[in-house]
Amino acid sequence: MTAALALPAANLALGVAGKVVKGITEALDPEKAKAKKQADDFETMFLEQFTERLFAGSEGTEGPLGENGQGGGIWRSQLSQQYAKQIQKAGGIGLSDQIMRDLINLQAQSAGGAQNVGS
Repeated sequence: MTAALALPAANLALGVAGKVVKGITEALDPEKAKAKKQADDFETMFLEQFTERLFAGSEGTEGPLGENGQGGGIWRSQLSQQYAKQIQKAGGIGLSDQIMRDLINLQAQSAGGAQNVGS
């Protein structure tokens, strides 16, 4: 392997190893896993509301969702849910990561405050 290819390959290997270690660490820490799930759920809910607004403009028109009667509204709602879940699974929009960091910081602060109260 040439030197020009060795450095990118090493960086890639280190990046993958870092993600594996981070995943194992989070798997061992149930508080982080719980915060991650809550953050992912919130991002999914946000994306669902966002995608519903995208379809809101098509009320009363014939289109790819069929006639827009009661059934069309239900189908549109389910489609929004699935779009939101798939967007979030594909990496989302970054909202989940920020929420998770904030939740972990709040947990750390509340744990620190609880220790100070008992002292």
